[in-house]
Amino acid sequence: MTIDIQNLFLLLWFIIILVAAVIEVLTMDLTSLWFSIGALISFILGLAQVNWVIQLVVFLVVTILLLLSVRPLAKRYFRTNIVGTNADRLVGKVATCTQEIPVGERGEVKVEGKYWSAISTSDEKIEVDEKVEILSIEGNKLIVVKL
Repeated sequence: MTIDIQNLFLLLWFIIILVAAVIEVLTMDLTSLWFSIGALISFILGLAQVNWVIQLVVFLVVTILLLLSVRPLAKRYFRTNIVGTNADRLVGKVATCTQEIPVGERGEVKVEGKYWSAISTSDEKIEVDEKVEILSIEGNKLIVVKL
């Protein structure tokens, strides 16, 4: 039993479509999807008996173009795991230490009437009532530096 190259490529495109679709469903990374689309177009070309070299070129071109052009737009559009808060407005503000911040450990600061856990980036402890600048926010704690 011999399989001609056209049928072999039809089988290859079908396998790529299935495998890439399953990977996309499992990862939701918007990467494998473009391989599935490229393989689907090549599969249709294969059904139309287009030469396998053209199928391969079309697969590569379509997949690369979709990866480079549509993926970034789709990732931005489907970005759903970002929770919008206004806490980032605290970055750059000055806070007052309300509980000593030992080197490498948590303490507490007060900014805009609210108390936050804080960690210092400096190599010296921060005493109560000292002023600190908020550099960033990691989770529910502020990263601060002594002024």
